[in-house]
Formats: sequence, C-alpha cells, structure tokens
Amino acid sequence: MAFLAEKYNKEIKPTLMDEFQLGNPMRVPTLEKISLNMGLGEAVQNPKVIGTAVEEMKAIAGQNPVIARAKRSIAAFKVREGMPIGVKVTLRGQRMWEFLERLIFVALPRVRDFSGISPKSFDGHGNYTLGVEEQIIFPEIDYDKVDKIRGMNITLVTTAENDEVAYKMLDELGMPFRK
Repeated sequence: MAFLAEKYNKEIKPTLMDEFQLGNPMRVPTLEKISLNMGLGEAVQNPKVIGTAVEEMKAIAGQNPVIARAKRSIAAFKVREGMPIGVKVTLRGQRMWEFLERLIFVALPRVRDFSGISPKSFDGHGNYTLGVEEQIIFPEIDYDKVDKIRGMNITLVTTAENDEVAYKMLDELGMPFRK
C-alpha cells in the first residue's frame, strides 16, 4: 500500500471526522481519481507529436493514455472532426496514490523557482486542478529524448462537498500550498 494511502486511512480520516463533525466514516471525503490531460494543438501540423506524447504520458502515469479526438471541425484552427488533439489518463486506486506521492514529493519540488501551488484553483465542488508547464519535472521522462517541452493539467477529484474540506484534506496529505 502507498505511504499516502496509509497515512490517509490512519491519520487524516480521523482528523477530518473530528474537525468537521462527521458522524459517519463514509461521509469523510476521499480522493476519488486523478485525471491527467495533455492538449496538443501542434498535432494538427505534425501528427507524429501524438506518438511521443502517448509515450511520455504512459511513463508518467504508469498506464496507457487515451487519445482525445476533436468533436467537431473548426476551420479557424484547421481542425477536422476526429483529428487527434490530445492525450488523457484517469488514475484510480493504487496507481492514483502512487502518482500523488511522486507528484508531491518528487515532481513539484523539481519545478524551477517553486514557492508552492495556489490554493485558489478549487472549482467550488472540492476538486483541485493544477497546471504543470513542463513534463520534464517527472523523473520518468528522459530529458535527452524530449523533442519539445509540453505542459499538462492535473485534476484531483475528491468526494468533498466543498472547497474548505477538500483543501484541509489535500493540505494534510502534504500538498505544498502557498501560505
């Protein structure tokens, strides 16, 4: 079992129950899934970009990504319906906890001039979205094999009913929020 999953079950869950007066242990918020999304606008001109992005996302997430395709044609962007325009992965269970550990303790501290992540990126329903500008912060990516620096969105989906409870849970897990 991942270190963070164990910490959540033994320490954080009881703390949240006491702090927010949750009588039923099933009402305690938990991390439901983590979604990784990499938009690839340059795939319109260079379709080979999708292949490298799939390999990089596979290395980062530890599972095969799904290729996101355009739902409709947009002439201004030279995009036709069905063209590949990104890759995405949804992590749950053990892989989710392992990815969160790598994100918090390895990847985020490797960001240049890192001073913490913004606590304002909650959506009002307890979910947190984080934008990463460089995929090379993950140790699984070999810097020498990277053809172009790409960013990605990481969304932490929780079962929390509001942002306050979700913030407390993620803060207890060790998310490096700016104070």
